[in-house]
Amino acid sequence: MSRSPEEETLRWPTNLDRAGIENRLLEVRENARRFGLAEIVRLFENLGSMSAAQMGTSVVSALTLLQSKPGHRPLTVQLEMVAMNLKNLK
Repeated sequence: MSRSPEEETLRWPTNLDRAGIENRLLEVRENARRFGLAEIVRLFENLGSMSAAQMGTSVVSALTLLQSKPGHRPLTVQLEMVAMNLKNLK
């Protein structure tokens, strides 16, 4: 039986390194671009040059923006996963 992403249990990696976090955020950015969410896209335009603090601020800002957009739950889930890993940024 196949489960939808909403029904899956929390089996998130909590040991993502900076490269893993950046890869997830690139995916978020490109999906946001497809959905026309320019504010989210802008938050992650310069991932490679962002400090850990800047990246964390952008993740929190994106989650805040998405709170009023329940139709974009997959983006929110990805950002929540990244948020759990921010402690690993160097």
